Amino acid sequence: MKKYDVYLTHKEEQEKIKKYNLEEMLIKDIKSSSNSVKVNTKTKYQKILGFGGALTEASAYTLSKLDEKTKKEVLNSYYDSGEGIGYKFARLHINSCDFSLGNYTYVEEKDMTLETFSLDRDEKYVLPLVREVKEISNNNLSILASPWSPPAYMKTNGEMNNGGKLKPEFMQLWADYYVKYIEKMKEKNIDIWAVTVQNEPAAIQVWDSCEYTAEEERDFVKNYLGPTFHKNNLQDKKIIIWDHNRDIAYERAKIVLEDKEASKYIYGTGIHWYMSEEFSNLSKIHDEFPDKHIIFTEGCQEGGVHLGSWDTGERYGRNIIGDLNNYTEAWIDWNIVLDETGGPNHVGNFCDAPIIVDTKEKEVYYNSSFYYIAHFSKFIKPNAVRVESNVSGEKLYALSCINEDNTLCIVIMNENDENKIVSINIDDEVYNIKLKAHSIYTFVENK
Repeated sequence: MKKYDVYLTHKEEQEKIKKYNLEEMLIKDIKSSSNSVKVNTKTKYQKILGFGGALTEASAYTLSKLDEKTKKEVLNSYYDSGEGIGYKFARLHINSCDFSLGNYTYVEEKDMTLETFSLDRDEKYVLPLVREVKEISNNNLSILASPWSPPAYMKTNGEMNNGGKLKPEFMQLWADYYVKYIEKMKEKNIDIWAVTVQNEPAAIQVWDSCEYTAEEERDFVKNYLGPTFHKNNLQDKKIIIWDHNRDIAYERAKIVLEDKEASKYIYGTGIHWYMSEEFSNLSKIHDEFPDKHIIFTEGCQEGGVHLGSWDTGERYGRNIIGDLNNYTEAWIDWNIVLDETGGPNHVGNFCDAPIIVDTKEKEVYYNSSFYYIAHFSKFIKPNAVRVESNVSGEKLYALSCINEDNTLCIVIMNENDENKIVSINIDDEVYNIKLKAHSIYTFVENK
């Protein structure tokens, strides 16, 4: 039988990514269990590009309150592939978002030529953080950039917050704005991998927001953003639509992607987790548009800080498994770090993050969500390929991938209040083990 190292994170005993040998865990005196995970490595699906988080102004500002040594430890825990959990993605906001210290843009009011465009605001907190992360990840970092709102003068409601729409007469200037952002970042030696058209285009938020119908998003990409990227030799920059919840993701994506003229510019669809866990909607998008990609672009625990909560980690684990089992290729968390309030946030929309920094006491807290993400991002390497997993049993979840070095990696979660005996069948080799209550296991083939 093949050998596996097993990594366990467990609620009751507060074990965190503790390493075992599978031999120690095997139950020899039973033939099988009604709870099972069946892995078939012959049936292959999508490549997994990697995992990451958002480098917001709020995260950067919070980290700036720490001494350099502690700050480096936090960043290493995410972006170092040896010491840390091997993040390869980062998300940035174009202009301000709710997790900024206030509303801001890169141009002066009423600038019709973008001649005042400057990234000076981001140079205070955000870009120094990006540079540190780039260095830790050996420049192996894919950056996704998303706008929450155009400047107020380009919008129908005359403000960055509370929704509103992009005025038709500013569509070209707004497309030029993305180009200017990418080019100015490049001048600073920061490459943008992809952009989303608009963060949460179906929501009127009290913070930075801008509405698009599916048709408006389609036409903006088709007539402005796509052609403008091509005209400026930026056709290698990926354009991602939707960037919002799973619940109506299929309906929104279909309207845009079935238009061939729009679709030719589009890399894929971005997904958030708020509202629903309808993972099958992602498979519907993939089945209809198999040449397009699906990226999870944002998720967090809402309602402020949840220090010590185990539910938060389980929500992450369940969602990562559900998304990746339905053709998602990269999974990007929201703020990598927040302060003790779950901010700063300029409209009080406080949330949780996998790492919380108490800026008064200078203490760093790692939430259960950090360890649950780690069970995937540390062991499922970039360009791993998902293989078939079938689960039998309530509140049991599994994901299986083969890394580029041909080692199998299986993540299994038990969300039940009690231990479960589970038969793990890998290409007809059977291993019976007891999964602890409220636990997550990663099995890594040991060659």
